[in-house]
Amino acid sequence: MTHVVDKRSFYEVKKGFMSWIITLDHKRIGIMYLVSVLIGFGLGGLFALALRLELITPDKLFMADKVYNQAFTLHGVIMVFLFIIPSIPAAFGNFLLPLMLGAKDVAFPRLNLASFHLFLFGALFLVLSVFLGAVDTGWTFYAPYSIYTNTSVIAAVFGAFIMGFSSILTGVNFIATIHTMRPPGMTWFRMPLFIWSLYATSILQVLATPVLAITLLLLIAERVMNIGIFDPALGGDPVLFEHFFWFYSHPAVYIMILPAMGVMSELVTTFCRRNIFGYKYIAYSSIGIAVISFLVWGHHLFVSGQSDFAAMIFSLLTFLVAIPSAIKIFNWIATMYQGSIDPKTPFLYFVAFVLLFCIGGFTGIILGSLSLDVNLHDTYFVVAHFHYTMMGGVLMGFLGAIHYWWPKMFGKMYDEFLAKIACFLIVIGFNVVFFPQFLMGAKGMPRRYHVYDPEFQVYHVISTVGSWVLAVGVILMAYYLIQSIRKGEKAPSNPWGALTLE
Repeated sequence: MTHVVDKRSFYEVKKGFMSWIITLDHKRIGIMYLVSVLIGFGLGGLFALALRLELITPDKLFMADKVYNQAFTLHGVIMVFLFIIPSIPAAFGNFLLPLMLGAKDVAFPRLNLASFHLFLFGALFLVLSVFLGAVDTGWTFYAPYSIYTNTSVIAAVFGAFIMGFSSILTGVNFIATIHTMRPPGMTWFRMPLFIWSLYATSILQVLATPVLAITLLLLIAERVMNIGIFDPALGGDPVLFEHFFWFYSHPAVYIMILPAMGVMSELVTTFCRRNIFGYKYIAYSSIGIAVISFLVWGHHLFVSGQSDFAAMIFSLLTFLVAIPSAIKIFNWIATMYQGSIDPKTPFLYFVAFVLLFCIGGFTGIILGSLSLDVNLHDTYFVVAHFHYTMMGGVLMGFLGAIHYWWPKMFGKMYDEFLAKIACFLIVIGFNVVFFPQFLMGAKGMPRRYHVYDPEFQVYHVISTVGSWVLAVGVILMAYYLIQSIRKGEKAPSNPWGALTLE
């Protein structure tokens, strides 16, 4: 009796759910990342809605002080680490990078799978921290409070530490793929600009994330062994934690935003039917942003006691980082000029990105000015700026990417009419939520306050109503995307008439 030996890989033999968990297919890994970050977005959004409902009155409504601190911390931690950072590079980067290069897969498929498992493992620790006494430090984990609080700082920090390794391995994989797996005719300046954005992002991931990993490990050591690195009672310096944290976290802002900018470059060329204006300038500006982003972390510490000279240098560099971002904006607008614009839903998200990110960028220049930042520091002006940059930038880029590549990823077309309605609701709701926060921040409303002066209530009421409009738009989007998988028309091979290889 002869035995037939199955020579297929172990990764190919498994069926059903297990075939997804151990898959080496970059497309499946990209889809699993997409599902994971959408779950993170949903959880973070629920915390945001709860916070806005609580703030509709100037006094306590249904949250105790500590519960409020835990809620806004979980909102921030989940949105930053489970959604904003991995949303475009991990989900769409994994799915599209090999396809855009004409490669079979990424350079290291098993490393790619390990990155996803590390991401899930780290996310598990973050979720576990909720049941161990949810952390209440804010998503920045600032010392010395994070050393003394009796909440589950170690579990949350360890989760972020693990996810940092996922980010590093993904960056290494993408850099190796771009360097070694381009087809013979695809020189550096023939690559799609989305790949350029992934390349710049990967450099930031590999160089900046280890600093965060070491910082979080030192914080855990400080809590466990009382060694006096950040604890002033033991001779440590809590401002040192801020320097370490922001040395990573400001480049991390561009880890978040650069892939969204890459998506915008693809959308504007496809839906304006024109080649990108100033291709090399946009490509170089991505690298320029990556380089300068390592030099501006000190603008988060203008009121920390650093020297006046250091503060002036950091302020100058903050103004400087706006230049490569502005290059992209100007070139996108020049690409639109005399283009044959097709206002499909992905292009509407491009327009929203440009408008909202410009507001976020301009207010970033305001906060980079020393005299203004001293007065606006830790007010709702900073909250509004951050959200116009991250949500107005990353979220709009992410939603543009979903609507642009959804037919490619799932083979189905969504309802274009409902998609446009959802887009308008999301953009209008977003502005109603966050624009009033510029005004109350300029009037002196501090961020992270649970109970506030009644003069600010009208602004909070408007913000809360806006959050409901935004939520309706997101729910509508979820509805028609799910319906497209179930009942949508089969997508043609190139529904938008794009020119990139995917």
